Amino acid sequence: MSNEKPLLSIVIPVYNEEGNIEALHTRLIQAMQGLSFEVIYVNDGSKDRSLALLLQLSQADNRVKYIDFSRNFGHQMALSAGAQASRGEYTVFMDGDGQDPPELIPELLQKAQEGYEVVYAQRRTRAGETWLKRYTAKQFYRLLSRITQVDIPVDTGDFRIIHEKVRKVLNQMPEQHKYLRGQIAWIGFRQTALEYDRQERMSGHTKFSYRRMLRFALDGISGFSTWPLKVATLSGFVVSGVAFMLILYSLYQKFFGSTEPGWTSLHISVLFLGGIQLLGIGILGEYLGRVSDNVKQRPGYIVRDSNTQHEDQ
Repeated sequence: MSNEKPLLSIVIPVYNEEGNIEALHTRLIQAMQGLSFEVIYVNDGSKDRSLALLLQLSQADNRVKYIDFSRNFGHQMALSAGAQASRGEYTVFMDGDGQDPPELIPELLQKAQEGYEVVYAQRRTRAGETWLKRYTAKQFYRLLSRITQVDIPVDTGDFRIIHEKVRKVLNQMPEQHKYLRGQIAWIGFRQTALEYDRQERMSGHTKFSYRRMLRFALDGISGFSTWPLKVATLSGFVVSGVAFMLILYSLYQKFFGSTEPGWTSLHISVLFLGGIQLLGIGILGEYLGRVSDNVKQRPGYIVRDSNTQHEDQ
């Protein structure tokens, strides 16, 4: 491997993208004309021919690096592995399905060289996605912006460019449940946006099901906000107040009214209190589960093979 430091390291997670890799790589090479760069493909446990295609690309071009995970560890861990292996002054994160146009990278670099350590690509439009996905994503980003103390920009994904000083700090953050766009916002430095129109996938189907999106949303909320815990606490106070009023009502009925065995308020209060308790326990469980994962100190991912000077995280 050449020891010459490239200007750009481009990190691309790959999971079952055999139909997109070659076309995306061709676009990427064309877009990077005149720039010193390396591209790091992270194979996140693909079950198709993705790894074979990455090996071919790396053999044909020494600027192409690959990291092959032992299994699927997830999109955020793949980005983290690429960040660990990056050598460039700037690192670009982008998806491997063609929705993040590589033609935008020179503009991101130009903006970064104006004095910004982070330039994130902010979506104006999102082609090829259902109205439900667009709506839920829009509402989630706005909710997250309101409930966190960190200013996480709305309508942004992981497509961005970061300076090596940001990358070095990012590599020191050992969370098991990664939410990189939140972590980068937390790090700070000078950050700005570059608007773009997100394209459709070149081929295949999205790997982000609604279930995975929900888990990703929980990682973002629990990693950068204690708002759910505050909601649980506030709900406890509200329920306690309602329960106190029911006690007063019960005493009044006993001494001044009439009571019937099994009356409705008993059932309402039991169900209401039980529901709030289960909600609170569930929220606490989410946070404790993440603490448990971090305390175990297991590696976030395991590399089976690589042609980078890479150390496991």
